[in-house]
Amino acid sequence: MTQPATTGRGTTRRAVVTAAGAAGLAATLAACGKDDGNGSDNGSVSDAQGAGSSQPSESAAAGDSGQSGGGGGMELAKTSQIPEGGGMVFKDHKVVVVQPTAGEFKAFSSICTHQGCSVGDVTGGTINCPCHQSMFDITDGSVKGGPAQKPLPGAQIKVQGNSIWMA
Repeated sequence: MTQPATTGRGTTRRAVVTAAGAAGLAATLAACGKDDGNGSDNGSVSDAQGAGSSQPSESAAAGDSGQSGGGGGMELAKTSQIPEGGGMVFKDHKVVVVQPTAGEFKAFSSICTHQGCSVGDVTGGTINCPCHQSMFDITDGSVKGGPAQKPLPGAQIKVQGNSIWMA
């Protein structure tokens, strides 16, 4: 019977190849659970989604030349574009803007706390993640349905006149 080939330190080639294959598989599986935003989502404001909402205005989609009026931030949308009891997802800014009650605007991170996917929409009073169906309350970002265990973190916006700006 022949002895297995070794690397000179008592480790067989088979063990080295097996370990390398396992490391590659682990890296691939870890990458599958992440949404790094480099897929088909081009991250433009025109990708904003919301229940019963329209797309951002031309000035919001163009970034209103990028700056001005919002304390150095970028205009996201007009207040009229965010439906009461709903909201819009701005994937390129990684923020979701909601209007829980008339005239009250809040923002949260659009990155799901479960596995880092971007939330998809705002319907029925919840911010919804399409990856594993986690749901977050629009009033405070708390988890309304798992598998997520942590709330969405708040984000800074500024409402000035009829415009909503990144702070």
